[in-house]
This record gives sequence, structure tokens and C-alpha cells, in this order.
Amino acid sequence: MRQRHIFGEVFTLESIIAGVVFVVVVAVFVYALIGRRAGRQVTASQRAERPRLEAYYVGVLAAFSVFLVAWTAWQNHREHQTAAGPPVRVDVSSFQWCWSFNYPQAPDRRTVSGSCRGDDLPTLVVPTGRPVQLRLTSRDVIHSLWVPHLRYKMDAFPHHVNTFTLTLDKEGRWRGKCAEFCGERHRTMHFWIKAVSPDEYDRWLQDQPGGGQGAAV
Repeated sequence: MRQRHIFGEVFTLESIIAGVVFVVVVAVFVYALIGRRAGRQVTASQRAERPRLEAYYVGVLAAFSVFLVAWTAWQNHREHQTAAGPPVRVDVSSFQWCWSFNYPQAPDRRTVSGSCRGDDLPTLVVPTGRPVQLRLTSRDVIHSLWVPHLRYKMDAFPHHVNTFTLTLDKEGRWRGKCAEFCGERHRTMHFWIKAVSPDEYDRWLQDQPGGGQGAAV
């Protein structure tokens, strides 16, 4: 999945930078602790300021900050790039305490939903290899659609639609959940996302009755 790979790149680079900064800080701390400990004949510097050293320090920090902000913004742009061809559209509606998935391109504009109680979880069915545009909103309070395996999360707000495009490159079934505390049954607000082959998806889209509960493929 494209988004998963992009997240991996961002996480790896930022982890490396954080690790280097941590090592440098610890090294300076250890040097100050051991090299300047009491009892050693060390003459303290009489200089109150070091403008050049401070300028280098500020410059390096500023350069790292600008790079991280710009690079992360670019990766975020890549993650949300508009698909080249017409995407498969799914309107995702969150509510206390479950989800509904509407397929406006289906002949019957079907909606898949459930109660999110026990095994009655709605399934978001999508094709592999095709861009899938999810239009996410909420009917009541703030929710957040999160699929841990795909490393993707986006908030759902009332009276607002967030749009993002996913492309899954392999078939599979993964559990998703709400990542924003939204009330009494927040912990049970789960769903399934199932990626199937394009042919299987087209058959499902044509064969399934509208307004069904769940989604069997």
C-alpha cells in the first residue's frame, strides 16, 4: 500500500535523526559529567559568550527544522495525491457507535452497515490495484477512522467531509477501529476493510442487494 510505504519512509528517517540527536546529547552529558567532575584540575573558561558557536548551533537546528517540516509536508502531499484515473468512491459515515459505507457508483447505491456489537461489524470492500476515494464524515461527534495494519488514520467531523485516496496492492482483510474517544461504546466501534481482486469486486458490486448489513464476498 502506497500510504504504508510513505509512512515507513517518514518514520525511519525521523527515527534516525532522533537517534543521532539523542546520542549527541548523551555524549555531551557524559563528557560534562566525567571530564568536569570535582577533583580534576580543570580551568573553567572565562568567556561569557561564544557568538560564533551559538550561531552555528542555531543554524544547524534551524536547518534541521526546515528540512523536517518541508520533507514531511512533501510526503503528506504524496500520500494524498489525486488519482490519475477515476477512483472508486465510497462515502464513509461514522456515528455513535458504528460505521456505514455507501457505494454511490453501485447500480443500487447500496449502503453497508452494522451494529458494531459482537460479530456484526460492517465490511468496507475495495478492489486491489485501483484508487479508492474515501469521503469521510460524522453524523454526531468527532470520530477517527484508523486501520493499524495499513498505518493510516483520518478524523471524521460533523458537517465536514475529509477526502483521501487509498490504493491497496494486495488482497487481504484487516480490522479497523475508531481512534477518537466518542462515548460509552467507543471501544466496540470496529469494522473490517477487505481488499479483493477487481473482478471479484465488480461481481460483488453487481450482485449484492442494497442496504445490506455487513458484506460477504
